[in-house]
Amino acid sequence: MKIDRTRKGDGPLVSGLTAAGFRVDDGIYPALLMTPQRADLWEPPAFEDLDAAALASVLAMRPEFLLLGTGATLRQPPRALVRALDAQGLGIEAMDSRAAARAWGVLRDEGRQIAAAFYPL
Repeated sequence: MKIDRTRKGDGPLVSGLTAAGFRVDDGIYPALLMTPQRADLWEPPAFEDLDAAALASVLAMRPEFLLLGTGATLRQPPRALVRALDAQGLGIEAMDSRAAARAWGVLRDEGRQIAAAFYPL
């Protein structure tokens, strides 16, 4: 899938999805952590084990909220993660990873200071 980008926001953007993962700039990432400044390869824990420690590198920027791509289908984030983020004053928006990749570009075009974690498709 190619994501139509008529306007390029600042920082890394997901420009397409392939069988191997998310295309960002010149790289393909099976799983991905993103901030407005960078995109990093991520080796995520099992979904049910996802916690704030696994997201520490992107949460350190104190984003408005975390955009969580949950893989091929929408799954609800672990309650313990939601509680931990809430205790830090951070929200979480979960959606399947394809939708999250599209939402990232829209939110960055709006200048939103968000962080993202995308599980593999």
